[in-house]
Amino acid sequence: MSVEYRLDLAGESRPYPHYWEFCVGSCHAPTLLREDVRQQIRKAHKEIGFQYLRFHGLFDDDMSVVIKPMMPWVKPEISFYNIDCVFDFLLNTGMKPFVELSFMPTAFASGTQELFYYKGNATMPKDDGEWSGFIRDFARHLTDRYGRSEVESWFFEVWNEPNLHFFFDGTQEDYFHLYEITARALKDVDPNLRVGGPATSNNAWIPAFRDFCARNGVPLDFISTHHYPSDDPLSTAGMNGPGTKGELFDEEAAKLMAGMSPEEIQALIAKAVGSSGQNPRNILEQLTRKVKSEVGELPLYYTEWNGAREFDTEYQAAVIVHTLAHNEGLVEGYSFWTVSDIFEEQGMKNGPFKNEFGIQTNEGIAKPSYRVFQALHEAGDRRIEAVPQGEGEGYRTAEVLALRNPESGETTVFVYNHDIDRRNIAPQEMTIRLSGPVKNVRKAVIDENHTAPVKAWERMGSPAYPNREQLSQLHAASELVFEDLGAISEIRFTALPESVTILKVN
Repeated sequence: MSVEYRLDLAGESRPYPHYWEFCVGSCHAPTLLREDVRQQIRKAHKEIGFQYLRFHGLFDDDMSVVIKPMMPWVKPEISFYNIDCVFDFLLNTGMKPFVELSFMPTAFASGTQELFYYKGNATMPKDDGEWSGFIRDFARHLTDRYGRSEVESWFFEVWNEPNLHFFFDGTQEDYFHLYEITARALKDVDPNLRVGGPATSNNAWIPAFRDFCARNGVPLDFISTHHYPSDDPLSTAGMNGPGTKGELFDEEAAKLMAGMSPEEIQALIAKAVGSSGQNPRNILEQLTRKVKSEVGELPLYYTEWNGAREFDTEYQAAVIVHTLAHNEGLVEGYSFWTVSDIFEEQGMKNGPFKNEFGIQTNEGIAKPSYRVFQALHEAGDRRIEAVPQGEGEGYRTAEVLALRNPESGETTVFVYNHDIDRRNIAPQEMTIRLSGPVKNVRKAVIDENHTAPVKAWERMGSPAYPNREQLSQLHAASELVFEDLGAISEIRFTALPESVTILKVN
């Protein structure tokens, strides 16, 4: 069945802010001391336009911020040197930090629960006064070093996903208390510093968090939360709550999964959370609209999101365009997770394509997700309505996002054929009809055969450590390749499942 859209190139358009360029995520703070990570961040800032960077573990022991003394009667030594190195780099790049205040320095911690390979401490402070004093010292240091006006343009987010017991060994009430003492300490130094939370997974806790802050006069400048298409909004597995803590990993389940393939594990997890084939393709839009109704007048930032699977393939590019087309006007800023595969949550794995979160591989090879962000950055900030013609089953998966650049006069048309669970998705015969003057149309494709460096890597035999010649070939395979179609007003093509076709019209 053919799917047809019509666009009036000279017709009305509306503002379309590039809200996805607000921020991008990175792994944990020590990786930002590496030059290869810095090169990838500089490149993404220049070619995609990301403005802020958010990352975990700013206060972890491997950043040497709070140095625990060998002798128990000696006070911990405080050093902001490595933090300065990270923030100096960001500012020199032209970016700003979105400061996630995590995790608990061991010297201040009330417990021993750790998370990830890099052993972040997930517990409350053992002494509120000690923690509050540290936060005040940190804020004073920043304003002294960078100036109040600069630091007032940053964002301070308290913790990461405290509703998950894995990330926070405490109840909802514990987090609210931690947020309160942290926010008040920041505001003691400068009332104009922007602080927010609850930084939860799965859009959680927002009404209760807002109510707590309002009832107790706790500073709250913005709401932050996270979502992924695989989230089950009804799941409470591993979740902290009012008066309760969740559970860490189930040892029996871990033993069971040890003998499974990645595909079997994914199917098991999907079945456990009840989301296998159940979520509608616009689930992120639906959940975002719900959260938008909960935040009131406060700014809303999603400080983590992505497609939750198939990070190396064309699938992720289709997720991105679909999400950004549907969530227009619902959030002040998005932060895609993550900018690079140099990622140490489970240790530093080898291989250029390992299905890690990043939009670039260890070696800086651009994935399809990177290329679609790059094309979106180059497109304009005025949205043209794409009008579907007729009706048909194909309209459930094949859609159009059209953007005009007022300065160049160029219109970029993104045609994406996407469904989050690949249900009933098939190749779609597309027709794009343009009205208005057309000088030339250029076309590029992201699908399983085009802009597909992972396929090029597989044809090489999937080398774990590609040599220089192989890396050069992979970089070439990652490029968007445009072909000239000429001055045509009717473009016909087949959109494969999870593909993005990009048309540049002059």
